[in-house]
Amino acid sequence: MEAIQEFYDTISGYLPGMLYAAVLAFEVTILAILLSWVLGLAAALMKNSSRAVVRLPAEFYIWFIRGTPSLIQIFIIYFGLPQFGLRLSPITAGIIALGLSSGAYVAEVVRSGLIAIPKGQWESARAVGMDQYTMMRRIILPQVIRIIVPPLTNEAVNTLKNTSLLSVITVVELTLFTQMAIAATFRPFDFYIMAALLYLVMTTVLSRFATWYESRYEAY
Repeated sequence: MEAIQEFYDTISGYLPGMLYAAVLAFEVTILAILLSWVLGLAAALMKNSSRAVVRLPAEFYIWFIRGTPSLIQIFIIYFGLPQFGLRLSPITAGIIALGLSSGAYVAEVVRSGLIAIPKGQWESARAVGMDQYTMMRRIILPQVIRIIVPPLTNEAVNTLKNTSLLSVITVVELTLFTQMAIAATFRPFDFYIMAALLYLVMTTVLSRFATWYESRYEAY
């Protein structure tokens, strides 16, 4: 009991700040996930195109992002773009960098889902006179979503954990706030344990939501 009381006494004064930093990390994650879905879907569709002028940019984007560390990508967005006159706030740069990073992996997840749809369904939709947009919206994408929800959930969790990298560009998310608290108290074990628990709560929320959505979608 003494150890628990000592743990509580150590973190209690910093807990509101840690919760605020955790909420910030979660908000950044949600925005980055939304951006990654848009980029991933666009890149997947472009990569499936038979026209080189459409396909090659998507292939380069996926190749570059998957072949370089997320931390380097964050540095390019935050420190590199000002060289060309584009200055972004740390949070905006973080959202864009994480969205770009995750988008390449989302693209491959979506593409694998598209490949899994039998060719007969594509041909049947075209045979009844559907245009490309209607076919994707009404026939193909609803089936793809059922397939890709689990890997998309894993990628969303990875994006949440990667928010810890934003501490290097002064975004006071959970990891940076934890480091600041440790510097003031010299109690690394207590604060890292608390940070781990908060990350566990957030990743569990994402996973539970994905499980609920998947079960709800399959009910239709």
